[in-house]
Amino acid sequence: MILTLTVNPALDRNLSVDRLAFEDRAYILETSESPGGRGINASRVIHTFGGKTLAIAPSGGATGKRFEALSSDCTFPMELVPIAKEMRTNFTVTDEQGLTVKLNELGPPLKSKELDRITAAVESKLPKARWLMICGSLPPGVAPHFYTDLIHVAQKKKVKTLLDTDGDALLHGMEAKPTVVCPNQQEAERLLNRALITRSHLVDALQRIHAMGAESIILSLGARGAIAKTASEIIEVIPPRVEAVCPIGAGDALAAAFVWAIDRKNDFVDAVRWGVAAGTASAKLPGLAYADLEQTKKVYAQVDVRSLG
Repeated sequence: MILTLTVNPALDRNLSVDRLAFEDRAYILETSESPGGRGINASRVIHTFGGKTLAIAPSGGATGKRFEALSSDCTFPMELVPIAKEMRTNFTVTDEQGLTVKLNELGPPLKSKELDRITAAVESKLPKARWLMICGSLPPGVAPHFYTDLIHVAQKKKVKTLLDTDGDALLHGMEAKPTVVCPNQQEAERLLNRALITRSHLVDALQRIHAMGAESIILSLGARGAIAKTASEIIEVIPPRVEAVCPIGAGDALAAAFVWAIDRKNDFVDAVRWGVAAGTASAKLPGLAYADLEQTKKVYAQVDVRSLG
């Protein structure tokens, strides 16, 4: 099983509008709601691909009740940990030309007992898991070492880990030497406090992040694909040119498809290729939608892999 954890999930409210323009009105054409968060999105992709997954997330307040009702309609299993505070709501607005604006609330503070319950929920499922995907931001006030401790817990159970987060949670999480970290370009730039413009900048970034503790790194570059490093090689994975309708969530699809593929005994390079294909195929879809396996296969056949030494 591939276990996913989203400590700061959200009720996603998605609005489709006719056009987004500065200082001009837009008309809402369609609205929808869904349980959201990087780990939940990852479980959705893994399940769609035919993988076995379980998503763990906290839920609280009136928003949490709506979140739970929507979660019951998901076709993959979820385990929700109750919390006292109101969980957050995130808003995504997309127009007919594909322009997208995403507005995220920070999320509720969590008590130490609530964090202990989340940790216990993860620990109880690790004996049946091969991978733990730790995804998304930490709520305000949660110590940045929380993910570090979870990675150590997984390692004791011999479960591999993928860390997909930002800021101090990423910095300190790498102290535990996760199996893979999967930042996007902006997250890597914040982590290293430098702009990553050229290919040599990106290769240097991989070396620096590897030195921080990660066993392997996948640096997501959006429409340019990804650049990745193991202990022995660096590769560039280049997708075909497509018309991106809504690129938000493509990084979640990349991480999910990578773990799905490597859990099926694909080698690292091929697993990254699957990840880039899933992210690219998902970006072609309107709104916060994720490509299925057949849609991803069509893009996978066009993804190019180059060794950078």
